[in-house]
Amino acid sequence: MSEPVRVAFLGLGVMGYPMAGHLAAHGHQVTVWNRTAAKATAWVAQHGGTAAATAREAATGAALVFLCVGNDDDVRSVVYGADGALAGMADGAILVDHTTASADLARELAAAAAKTGVAFLDAPVSGGQAGAQNGKLTIMVGGEAEAFARAKPVMDCYGRAVTLMGPAGAGQLTKMVNQICIAGLVQALAEGIAFAGKAGLDQKLVLDVISKGAAQSWQMENRGTTMVDDTFNFGFAVDWMRKDLSICLSEARRNGAKLPVTALVDQFYAQVQALGGGRWDTSSLIKPLG
Repeated sequence: MSEPVRVAFLGLGVMGYPMAGHLAAHGHQVTVWNRTAAKATAWVAQHGGTAAATAREAATGAALVFLCVGNDDDVRSVVYGADGALAGMADGAILVDHTTASADLARELAAAAAKTGVAFLDAPVSGGQAGAQNGKLTIMVGGEAEAFARAKPVMDCYGRAVTLMGPAGAGQLTKMVNQICIAGLVQALAEGIAFAGKAGLDQKLVLDVISKGAAQSWQMENRGTTMVDDTFNFGFAVDWMRKDLSICLSEARRNGAKLPVTALVDQFYAQVQALGGGRWDTSSLIKPLG
């Protein structure tokens, strides 16, 4: 881990709140900002540090500024403008975006940051709410090697695997691969469990048996039995997954990749939303299968 430095964390949602907490626990001087100020106040009460009134104020004097919000437009609203993070960042500081966003945005931010002497890393994460809470996230990073080398020891506070994937945008492209793979896995798991139920099998016993063979996956180990139990309150929501899949499908239209299964699963998630499950976790793909 790195020597303690002054950092800012912008966005204290289900992921950002515990991620910022790990930075404080490792001795870093943390200033937080959140659109809803009460969340920042609560974080300071729990972890110490300082709450700022604006993203610019939080970023002022910070060696690294971390960002974890909702989508491309949210990122722009926090980074740009008179009260945005870039306005407060000094030459040589590093802006690290943990938001799952588009690769085009990553390249845009890298160019905008460079004009002010700031380095930029796109660094989306995988591992869900539990990974954030346990400090065991997988972080896929795009950007320059020098900035990555300086930022990685700090990201290690909440990342079990922090990897530079290539230039700006490569982190977001890698996260797209991650979401494409998850979508297909969860749909297959949902269909398998539903099939087992229709066949009159003990679904949990089936999962126990097949999880010891070639069908084993993280989704099966962590979401199989909860899917059987009709429980879908494990963090990453369907609404956010549809946002991510929209990014994947848009990029595929640009680069010519064929994503027939991903496009189909996206529509199945739309069915979950129609059932009122926009805030259910992604394993709720089993719900439309009855």
